[in-house]
Amino acid sequence: MIKTDILEELPKLGPEERRQIFERLCELEERDLLNGVGPTPDEKAMLDRELEEYQSNPSAGSTSEQVESPLLSRPGR
Repeated sequence: MIKTDILEELPKLGPEERRQIFERLCELEERDLLNGVGPTPDEKAMLDRELEEYQSNPSAGSTSEQVESPLLSRPGR
C-alpha cells in the first residue's frame, strides 16, 4: 500500500481504528526520537518559536490538566 492509498482510506475508518493508527504512529515517532532521529528543520524552527514565546510569557499558556480535562471527560472515554 502506498501513502496516497493510506491517506485516501483514513476518512473511511471509524474513531477506534483511527485512534489505533494514531497510537501506532506515536509509537513510531517515539522510537525514532529515542534512536536519535531528530526533528525536521521545520519542526525544529516551530519548537524554537514556541520555546521563545513561552520564555517571553510563561503564564500565557494552559496547564496540561486544563488541556486534558475536557478531552478526558468527553462521552465515550
